[in-house]
Amino acid sequence: MKRKQPRGITRRTFTKLAGGGAIAAGVGGPAFLFSGRAEAQQKTLKIIQWSHFVPGYDKWFDGVFTKEWGAKNNTNVIVDHISIGEINARAAAEVAAKKGHDLFMFLSPPAAYEAQVIDHKEIYDAVESKHGKKIDLAHKSTFNPKTKKYFAFSDSYVPDPGNYRKDLWEQVGFPNGPDTWDDVRVGGKKIKDQFGNPVGVGLSQELDTNMAMRAVLWSFGGAEQDEKGACTIYSPQTLDAIKYVRALYKEAMTPEVFTWDPSSNNRGILAKKLSFVCNAISVTRTAEKDNPEMSKAIQICAAPKGPVRRIAAEHVMDCYAIWNFAENKEGAKKFLIDYIDSFGAAFTASEFYNFPCFPKTVPDLAKQVASDAKGVPPDKYKVLANVLDWATNVGYPGYATAGIDEVFNTFVIPTMFAKAARDEMSPEEAARAAEKEIKRIFDKWK
Repeated sequence: MKRKQPRGITRRTFTKLAGGGAIAAGVGGPAFLFSGRAEAQQKTLKIIQWSHFVPGYDKWFDGVFTKEWGAKNNTNVIVDHISIGEINARAAAEVAAKKGHDLFMFLSPPAAYEAQVIDHKEIYDAVESKHGKKIDLAHKSTFNPKTKKYFAFSDSYVPDPGNYRKDLWEQVGFPNGPDTWDDVRVGGKKIKDQFGNPVGVGLSQELDTNMAMRAVLWSFGGAEQDEKGACTIYSPQTLDAIKYVRALYKEAMTPEVFTWDPSSNNRGILAKKLSFVCNAISVTRTAEKDNPEMSKAIQICAAPKGPVRRIAAEHVMDCYAIWNFAENKEGAKKFLIDYIDSFGAAFTASEFYNFPCFPKTVPDLAKQVASDAKGVPPDKYKVLANVLDWATNVGYPGYATAGIDEVFNTFVIPTMFAKAARDEMSPEEAARAAEKEIKRIFDKWK
């Protein structure tokens, strides 16, 4: 015969739990007690992301948003910051150890890690139910059309316009800066010849070069792949792009571009050495803070137009990934959903650096960028209002696949252009070498 269990709890148990803070008032039975104990136990959410180029953003994210979110969700939010160059190595280390952060932010689509992350579809669904559809740029940067899985969630992207020295360009007949890639070459040569300031477009193995060389490639009509993911790098259009970059280097640049890191172009134009760079507005924001007079000289133009189209890769694609071994998956999901609710503040804190993947979160974006208190003139950033007309994803015109991810992170495209620019290979040889490598990588990921 079973021993009959007592109804409720004993006085001794009650006293013990009450003394530990588990009971605030009254006794509601075991369910109440366990619920109270669970609520009292604080969770932890670990996030890792880059050290933002705009310090004010990290100050807002770390010191305001995450603290307020943590308090509301009984969670201790820990944010670790690393440099751009550390991201890929840290991600690989966490995957190898199957231990690390709950939220890992990449600056380009991490398609190669699809097997190691959750499907982020439910996050997109929850956000879209409140803020409308995401932009196509976010979809193509985080979705695998074959497996139908979202391998990351993108909150924002960073435009990649041209930054030019107005005081130099207006003296060679381009008062509004270069509008086309041919303008960059012709005007850049004149400036270098007359004033000694070269064009600053990287040809090394780093993020900015990766983006700039894709902009040239696409604007001339070339591409790594077609819409279905087949390798198309060897084409007359690609050869035209390679020949252009070789001419640009010989006529308007210097050898230092072959050894640049991601901030070399920033430093170069801010130090008054360069005439033009492809970069985010971190250039002008830094000048506004550290050198106001130089800020007046550096202006912004749309991505240069090529013979086929005006197009550029986003400078940075923020992609948050939740590892399938993360300890707080549910907290990470909720954090991202709630973060988008506050994206209007994030846009302001980033000083127009982080553009929304959900446009309705910043409904007055065009108005904001048309009048900026720090800009000289105040409409300096107005050119960014229509950035989605010319910004596209890594992997254009297809998706950011795992194959594209490896091509991107092994710098196949910058190497192709650099080999030809230094005359180590002919344009045809460089394109064939890139084709061979891209096909090998694509076959590996099939």
